[in-house]
Amino acid sequence: MNVSQDMELIQLVMQASLVVKIVMGILVLASLMSWWYIFMKLFSLRRARIEADEFEAHFWGGNDLVGIYQNAANRIDEIDGMERIFAAGFKEFMKSKNRAGGDIGALMDGVRRAMKATFQRELDHLESHLSFLATVGSVSPYIGLLGTVWGIMHAFRSLSNVAQATLASVAPGIAEALIATAIGLFAAIPAVIAYNRFTAQIDRLANRYESFMEEVTNILQRQAH
Repeated sequence: MNVSQDMELIQLVMQASLVVKIVMGILVLASLMSWWYIFMKLFSLRRARIEADEFEAHFWGGNDLVGIYQNAANRIDEIDGMERIFAAGFKEFMKSKNRAGGDIGALMDGVRRAMKATFQRELDHLESHLSFLATVGSVSPYIGLLGTVWGIMHAFRSLSNVAQATLASVAPGIAEALIATAIGLFAAIPAVIAYNRFTAQIDRLANRYESFMEEVTNILQRQAH
């Protein structure tokens, strides 16, 4: 029974008009790419959370700030997230504390700008490919609907050559057209769910980074005094 239904579905797709086939191909490609980005983002956000947990435990474990910075500087091409933000701020602190001329406000402004710039780059990296998922989630149903409208229009135009129009004669064409809408929804729903979930996770990470930046700023300010 299932094999017969699958064969009928494949047959409907193969019998669809050229425009509907192109629409289906675009939607299948968009779905495959969105799933690729979904799995990539799952692993990258999980790694970012683990790295943040490990670095916070190391940072608040009573270790010397200079030692933490030297460790980060030696692995500058390997570190991400919170550790890179700290390295940028502490590097600016070490460079500017002897040039600030006792102006602690100017010194700390430079540290904040350095960490903020690195924070923004890290946030841009975390948000990469989210716009693609948002586009797939919002546009795919309409692309599928375009294929459906075109397919139904094609099915009704073919009835002009039929002496007596019946449901049996028009049903295959409508079924072919509705497959495009189904594929559009299949592409859109996972993309929307993933986009909302990843956006929430990135917001939580961004809040952690910002809180950490404030804490580092306070620690360095006390050291400057």
